Amino acid sequence: MARTLCELVYFTSDFMKAIQGYHLIKPEDLFWRPSNLMKIPNVSRTCGMERTGSENKGARLGRPRMGASLVGFLALIGSAWLFLTMSCWAGSNETGFALKDGDTVVFLGDSITAARGYTKIVELYTLMRHPELRVRFWNAGKGGDTAAGAVERLEKDVFSHGATVVTVAFGVNDIGWGTKADQEHKQRYLDGIRRIVTECQKRGVRVFICSPAVLQEDPDKGENGFLQKMADEGMALAKSLGAGTIDISRAMREVQRKVVAANAGEQDPKKLTRLHLDDGVHLNDLGQLAMAWAMLKGLGAEAEVSDAAVDASAEKVIRASGCRITDIRKLSDGVTFVRTDSGLPMNLGILSALQYQFVPVPETLNRYQLTVKGLTSGRYTVHAEGRLLGTYDAKQLAEGVNISSATANGWEPGGPWDAQSDVVKELVDARDKLWMGGQLRSQYNDNNPNAVALAADFTRLDQQLTELARAQAKPYPYRFEVRVAQ
Repeated sequence: MARTLCELVYFTSDFMKAIQGYHLIKPEDLFWRPSNLMKIPNVSRTCGMERTGSENKGARLGRPRMGASLVGFLALIGSAWLFLTMSCWAGSNETGFALKDGDTVVFLGDSITAARGYTKIVELYTLMRHPELRVRFWNAGKGGDTAAGAVERLEKDVFSHGATVVTVAFGVNDIGWGTKADQEHKQRYLDGIRRIVTECQKRGVRVFICSPAVLQEDPDKGENGFLQKMADEGMALAKSLGAGTIDISRAMREVQRKVVAANAGEQDPKKLTRLHLDDGVHLNDLGQLAMAWAMLKGLGAEAEVSDAAVDASAEKVIRASGCRITDIRKLSDGVTFVRTDSGLPMNLGILSALQYQFVPVPETLNRYQLTVKGLTSGRYTVHAEGRLLGTYDAKQLAEGVNISSATANGWEPGGPWDAQSDVVKELVDARDKLWMGGQLRSQYNDNNPNAVALAADFTRLDQQLTELARAQAKPYPYRFEVRVAQ
């Protein structure tokens, strides 16, 4: 992947506390007033339903209905623009996906990392898209931590777990949530970044220094604020030392601009879309997805999963990128063939695609293309392993469609790859819960007389869950049928 202007990843902070005297989070700067309600935007117009709060784990759209609002249309235009400008945010990784077989990835950061949101999405993506890679993931987030503080726990929380790759995301706590935005605290941050990079390099660990997640503020103000400038200096320092960098802030800021544009047409404050919790610093589900997307692009995640193109009338393969196509047979009303992929798209569960109007996952991470030429004009159903993906006209199929999240029923997975990803997501969540249980046990109940045996059980179950997830993510041959719609 060619090197471009920036990089990407994350950051953020810790416990809730009042901010005084710093322009980044003054009340008048907030786009969204405090509210416990997080509504998926335009849901009532697209699906005739509303989901809030903890229900908002994302959403998968089938096909939007006609008559979508102008705001929704502009959001789609924004997604296309964001896709076209992705090169502005690429990380310093120039050799494809940065994670390799046998890697152990440690996410080092503060409470945003400790929340275990974006980290699970990176793990899910890697399992689905690169089933050939055996990669382990470890969360080393700690609430309230700083770059300088993290130096003191590198051995215990990073190197002792066999890290080969470390992502580093700090910033907001380093300047006291804005109350200590001065030269002294910036220097402490930069000194911490230098120490982290050099300690990693001594051990042959590949390290990526990331700028922090955006705050809930005017995106233009954030672009020119103290935090971004400090992060820029940190990334420049890391580059000068030979480390990788990911500019999460700027990637997320483009998502934030789309959110702000969508909110401009909403009169009800309870229906505004948000990336943050009420403190304006910590991220909600949409914000965590935006951070995960930024990190993945910074790690070199490619847009195309696979691309299958066939000629129905000639019974031949036109193109097969990232997949194999076999057993093409012309039918009286269409065509059938078998597609076997090298990797699969990542889906995040029922209704997750509703968030894609802001975070362009389909265009930039999930291009799972199907093209069928040589069909007579008309409408055609597309099935994969007997599951209906949707109905398309011959022109659409000839031009190619992205079927990564296609489903005929928004309350069910679409193709088998979709169901596989949903299952793997649940297994990643289960492993995360097991990990958290192990952390609590080791920190607060290590005096248990069965501590050694319990620790061994936790390790064994973690390995079993990881192997189960890898097995579930493995691609297998899918029989496709494209037939005239009845």
